[in-house]
Amino acid sequence: MDVLGIDIGGSGIKGAPVNLLTGELSADRHRIPTPDPSTPENVAEVVAAVARHFQWQGPIGCTFPAIVRHGVVYTAANVHKSWIGADAVALFERATNCPVRVLNDADAAGLAEMVLGAGKHRKGVVIMLTFGTGIGSAIFVEGHLLPNTEFGHLPIRGKDAEHRASAKVRDDEKLSWAQWAERVNEFLAQMEFFFSPDLFIIGGGVSKKQHKFMHLLKAEAEIVPAQLLNEAGIIGAALAARDQVAPLRAEATAAQPAAVEPAQGS
Repeated sequence: MDVLGIDIGGSGIKGAPVNLLTGELSADRHRIPTPDPSTPENVAEVVAAVARHFQWQGPIGCTFPAIVRHGVVYTAANVHKSWIGADAVALFERATNCPVRVLNDADAAGLAEMVLGAGKHRKGVVIMLTFGTGIGSAIFVEGHLLPNTEFGHLPIRGKDAEHRASAKVRDDEKLSWAQWAERVNEFLAQMEFFFSPDLFIIGGGVSKKQHKFMHLLKAEAEIVPAQLLNEAGIIGAALAARDQVAPLRAEATAAQPAAVEPAQGS
């Protein structure tokens, strides 16, 4: 069965149906710029527009660039401040008339990598880090996600880690790949001190240029590039909504007429 995955970002909202068995997109991605202002109502309309593009009727998984607990948004670093306290699940379900699951964007990317990408079959402590406008994070222990970690806000040298080592900072400060990698290595060392991971997975927008920096990254743990690249959020969102599929199947089965037993001798 396919589930529609939608990845909500600070600059764009993109989605596609995802085959839950293979993780492959069943259609080309559809992208719409994130509205300005990115209020709950405006973003919900774009989510609905993505669903309409695919004439979608069924479960939807959505990523969101914030802390999300039980469908409610608690932070708003890269979206309009009116999102704080908003019930994203209720909002998107009204807009699309579909069952919806919402989770943190980095958690979704990590889930995709753990199920179908670089973390598949890996045990122990695995940390996924996404380097883009900020630094997103997801941590898994024996395959189980601890949600909403936000390690990009870990303080290093008096600043949030993402204000020193994000891909955006590298661009803004015109750092060489070696200079940027040195900052990332400092961040990885802090993560190792606190969590002693077995594996780091490096993803996000910067992963498209992994050949320029992966050999510069150093840690005690193994470091590997993400495999699903720009589609990880969409795939992870769809995987997170798998639990919406079974109830719908049960409802559909219950709605079917009961089978009629053939009469004796017929």
